[in-house]
Amino acid sequence: MQVLPGRAITGMSAILLPHLDSAAVDWASLEAHIARTQEAGLTPAVNMDTGYVQLLEPVNRKRVLDRAEEVAGSDFVAGAFVADEPGATFDLDAYRRAAEEITERGGLPVIFPSHGLNDHGDAAWLDAHGQIASHLERFIGFELGPMFVPYGRIVSLDTYRGLLEIPQCIGAKHSSLNRELEWDRLALRNEVRPDFMVLTGNDLAIDMVMYGSDYLLGLSTFAPDRFAKRDRLWAEGDPGFYQLNDVLQYLGHFTFRPPVPAYRHSAAMFLQMRGWASCDAVPHGAPTRPDSDREILRDIGERLGVL
Repeated sequence: MQVLPGRAITGMSAILLPHLDSAAVDWASLEAHIARTQEAGLTPAVNMDTGYVQLLEPVNRKRVLDRAEEVAGSDFVAGAFVADEPGATFDLDAYRRAAEEITERGGLPVIFPSHGLNDHGDAAWLDAHGQIASHLERFIGFELGPMFVPYGRIVSLDTYRGLLEIPQCIGAKHSSLNRELEWDRLALRNEVRPDFMVLTGNDLAIDMVMYGSDYLLGLSTFAPDRFAKRDRLWAEGDPGFYQLNDVLQYLGHFTFRPPVPAYRHSAAMFLQMRGWASCDAVPHGAPTRPDSDREILRDIGERLGVL
């Protein structure tokens, strides 16, 4: 793929949902983090994997949306999540309701994976998105690999082409952690629908923005200020982009090591170190990292100039 220097990058940052303990959300820290992400120039993305959307009670998913609207106005995206079990059928009404909870607050829905959406093959996956499109003016699709959730699905390139042909779908987050698969999507996008956003979710290759991807990343929740600076450096043609990107990528490789979902605890540790969260608690059922990670996180934070 050709490198595209000087392009403006659209950045969306999946917001960590800070906790006071395994059951209580730290609402004040959440509001502050949404605000600082927006102020940095990134679009806050709530109720994503980084926000523990799979572990939240419905009432708290709605409260997160309320906080996003209060802080960011209509400048946010959010996961339209449907909880189900293996073997479930696609539930259009449930997705419609989840999306409407977002759009009525001014946000843009991201169609979050589920068993009913992903377990029945590529043709059914594409047909489901077509059905969703009949109820929405705009939405973002989402390929999420099984290393993140057991119901993750990365579709074939032919199926992805079908997604590009749905006008209501303005972009799609791609989280396979595989450069080649994403490069294939970029090439297809350039050929078929140049305005479609390929939103990299590859926290192990955040330089995909050099090739034309935009992003919706969990890693950026650690340092939205530094990601925004990196993006500006790229747009300005400043070689300082590479040094800053390298340190951010080091952070990504360290925190997104297996088990990958434990990156959220890494983020909680880092936000606590930065004074952006009162503690590093995670909700019940979320994997954790060892305390020995703190020394390495502090070193990375010092290299970034934030600790």
